[in-house]
Amino acid sequence: MVEQFVGKWTLVSSDNFDEYMKAVGMSFATRQMGNLAKPNLIISVEDDGVISMKAESTLKTTAIQFKLNEEFDETTADGRNAKSIFTVENGKLVQKQSWEGKTTTLEREVQDGKLTA
Repeated sequence: MVEQFVGKWTLVSSDNFDEYMKAVGMSFATRQMGNLAKPNLIISVEDDGVISMKAESTLKTTAIQFKLNEEFDETTADGRNAKSIFTVENGKLVQKQSWEGKTTTLEREVQDGKLTA
């Protein structure tokens, strides 16, 4: 299911990311740092089905581990405490985060050898 996402992915471009960060309530300073970051995303899957997702940049490294369709507690890169769940829908890796009555959905898809989020 998630095998197509396994590997090391390098950020090439980031469209509308500042608007996204504003919408989820990040401060100006945090958005400035976020806009500077050009992370590598490393995705791996263990034999027991645990998926690891690690974002590495010169500014910060974050990592999460999860199983598909199982909600877990996540501290986001900007410090939000969220409940997250990952599913696979129509070939996309879909992450839904909920915190303080708000929700956001992140979709990752591989096309032509490139990962888009």
